[in-house]
Amino acid sequence: MTVNSFNSAQINKPFMDAGYVSVTRNLNTISDVEAEKTKKSFGDFLMEAVSKMNDQQLEVGRLEERAMTDPDSVQIHEITGALAKSQMSLSLAKTVIDRVVTGWNEITTTR
Repeated sequence: MTVNSFNSAQINKPFMDAGYVSVTRNLNTISDVEAEKTKKSFGDFLMEAVSKMNDQQLEVGRLEERAMTDPDSVQIHEITGALAKSQMSLSLAKTVIDRVVTGWNEITTTR
């Protein structure tokens, strides 16, 4: 058997002949799990990332509001950390969007 003529039935046959039915079932289960992981599209990942970024921005706003209304309820380092985290995610989102746009422009201008 060469790599070019790979056939999963040839691999599974010795196991099935020996009575190991569960080996085939586990392989199918693993492939089903992998198929589930790949069902998310790029748009799904992008929307999830934007949602997380928005949540971080809102958290900074809530912390700032708490700091103004009840200064003793929040530490300044909590606000600083949340602000840095939200700025980092915003910067990352901007970089990804810029690179996607640049890549799209390069693809569409290819002759």
